[in-house]
Amino acid sequence: MSSNLKGSIRLLAAAAVLLASATTAAQAATLDDVRKRGSLNCGVSQGLPGFSDRDDKGVWSGFDVDFCKAVAAAVIGDASKVTYVPLSAAERFDALRAGKIDVLSRNSTWTLEREATMGLLFGGINYHDGQGFLVLRRPQVISALELNDVSVCVQSGTTSQANLSDYMRANSMTYKELVFPTLAEAMKALDGGQCDVFTADQSALFAERIKLSNPGAAVILPDVISKEPLGAVVRADDVKWFNIIRWVNYALINAEELGISTATLSEASASQKPAVRRFVGVQGNLGQALGLDNAWALKAVEAVGNYAEVFERNIGSRSRLGIPRGLNQLWSTGGILYAPPLQ
Repeated sequence: MSSNLKGSIRLLAAAAVLLASATTAAQAATLDDVRKRGSLNCGVSQGLPGFSDRDDKGVWSGFDVDFCKAVAAAVIGDASKVTYVPLSAAERFDALRAGKIDVLSRNSTWTLEREATMGLLFGGINYHDGQGFLVLRRPQVISALELNDVSVCVQSGTTSQANLSDYMRANSMTYKELVFPTLAEAMKALDGGQCDVFTADQSALFAERIKLSNPGAAVILPDVISKEPLGAVVRADDVKWFNIIRWVNYALINAEELGISTATLSEASASQKPAVRRFVGVQGNLGQALGLDNAWALKAVEAVGNYAEVFERNIGSRSRLGIPRGLNQLWSTGGILYAPPLQ
């Protein structure tokens, strides 16, 4: 082997070591930053009832907010250590890529384009949604297929715009599109008679309907025209942080399936069932594998409850939205909500 070839091999080996070191450092960066800062910077909506909204005292609550709290509890050990950053649909991903937030928990649809071209990773699905239509009460309209030659309000920077265009074109219908930067502005236009229909994810339709001057006059049509898998989002350059976000999501779902809730934490901690013992951290080292305390999953549930508790409290039967769980039932009870096991 020539000296030049040997030198080239040594350079390549050194480069590989440097690359591996850089990758490891990048993967640990977000977790280290959050712990040094002592708080989680979590991107949320600018105000969507049931999902992420704040009261007149500035206190945030909702389905997406509870996920932020669960992450903070698992990573820092304190669910209150969250700084909420309200973001519009148009600015949410730029804010995440720029490092202004550690995680985005804001009704965002998981798509190939967003992962493949925007440097993002989705931490699993925590809400199975689909796009629908909200109309002010018109007895003659019972289906979206009757929405020909109407004006439609829609929010910019969302998948809803493209889905609307595809649906109308596929069904040979004409429409006038009115685009607004925020949900609030779109709903104000609907309420004021500027448009006939408002389209968005069905979860948003339920949330925004209660803001209308006469909510009872608005109907959510039964048609669902798209798949909208929603979940938390992180930057693609930090696999270790991505795994943490993904498994906090899975932990809340698994907790419901295992019967672990805020009311059964003591029983869970004393359980002899292997799956429960792994979950609460008294068997195995799953937490250490993530760079966390072995009781990380138990801390997340202690902070916000299991998936069912989070859902029903914020958007389900115990909330003013009253959204049926539907597809978001566990796979074992008729839905498609499914999480890999903690083992």
